[in-house]
Amino acid sequence: MLPVSVCMIAKNEDNHIEECLKRLRPCRFEIIVVDTGSVDRTVEIAHKYADKIFHFAWCEDFSSARNFSIQQAANDWVLIIDCDEYLENVNLAQLEDSLAGRREAVGMITRNNPYTVQGSRSIMSERIGRLFNKNYCHYEGSIHEQVRTMQGKEPDTFPIPLTFYHEGYVSESDKRMRATRNLEMLLHDLALKGPSPYIYFQLGQNYISLNDMEKAAHYYKLGLDLNADPNSDFVQSMTETYGYCLMDLAKYDTAMSLREKYNLFSHRADFVFLMGMLYQKKGEYAKAIEEFKKATSLTAYSRTGVNSYRANYHIAEIYENMGELDQARIYYKKCGDYDPAQRKLRELATAESAS
Repeated sequence: MLPVSVCMIAKNEDNHIEECLKRLRPCRFEIIVVDTGSVDRTVEIAHKYADKIFHFAWCEDFSSARNFSIQQAANDWVLIIDCDEYLENVNLAQLEDSLAGRREAVGMITRNNPYTVQGSRSIMSERIGRLFNKNYCHYEGSIHEQVRTMQGKEPDTFPIPLTFYHEGYVSESDKRMRATRNLEMLLHDLALKGPSPYIYFQLGQNYISLNDMEKAAHYYKLGLDLNADPNSDFVQSMTETYGYCLMDLAKYDTAMSLREKYNLFSHRADFVFLMGMLYQKKGEYAKAIEEFKKATSLTAYSRTGVNSYRANYHIAEIYENMGELDQARIYYKKCGDYDPAQRKLRELATAESAS
C-alpha cells in the first residue's frame, strides 16, 4: 500500500461518490470521507469503500473542513479528491518515486473537464495541486481554498501521474444555488483579505456560472491588473477566459488589448487560438489564419482541439467565407471526424452537385 491517504469532504453526493470511490479502491490508498451534513445516501455508500468516515459540522469554511479531513489521515502524504472526480489514469510506481525528496512541494494532478463547443463535446485539461505532506502544507481560504505552506506561502509544485475526469454535472437550479452561496463567501474573503488575483479570478468564474459576462469580465480585469504571476495556471486561464467574455459581449477592441500580453502567453495554443478568434471577429482574416496555423504547431494547451481540429475548422470557415472553396475543403478534412466540419463538407458537396 502506498503511504498516501485520500481525503474527501462530502455533502449530498450520492449521485457521484460511489463511482469516485469504486475507482480509487484498487489503488489501495487509505480512504477518508468527512461528511458535512448529508441527508441522502452519501454516508451509506461511503461505508462500502472508505476506511474511515467522520462527521464535521459545516461552518461556511471549506479550508476548515479540508484541514479536519487531513488531520484524520494515518499517512503524512494526503491526496485531496472531490466526489465528482473519477480516476482515469494512474502509475503507482511512478507516483511513489515522485514523492522522494518532495516533502515541502505539492503534486499536481491532471483534471479533465468536459464542456460543449459548437454543439460538440470537448475536454479542457488543467493541473491542480492536490497531493502534499500534511506536516508542511495545509489549506487556506474559506471558499475555492488553496494549498499553502504552514507559513502561508505558495509552495513549489511537481507533476504526478494521476489523471481524473471531472463529472461536475449539476442541475441549473443547483448550479445557481451554489453560485449564489459561493459569491457571498468570495465577497466575504475579499473584504477580509483585500484585493487578490485569485479571489478576483474565482469571482469571475462564479459570474460565468451565473451567466453574467459583464461582471465576470469586470473581475477578471481587476485580477489581471494586479500583475499576478503569468506562469500560474489560474492566471493563464483568467487571461483567456477574460478574452472570451469580452468576445461574448462583442467588445472586440477591448479584447484586442490582450495583444500586449502576447509574449507572456503565446506559448499556449489556447491563447493563440483566442487571438485567432478575435482577428476573425474583426474581419482581419489573414492575421486570423496566421494565428490558427500557429496554434496547430503548439503542444501546450488546455482545451482539446485548439491546436488541431478547432483551429483547422476556423481556417476552413474563413476560406469558405472568402470563396476559396478548395482551401476550405482541405482544412475541413484536416478536422477529422469533428461533426461541424463533417456537416460543412456535406453542405459543400451538396452545393457543388446542385450547380
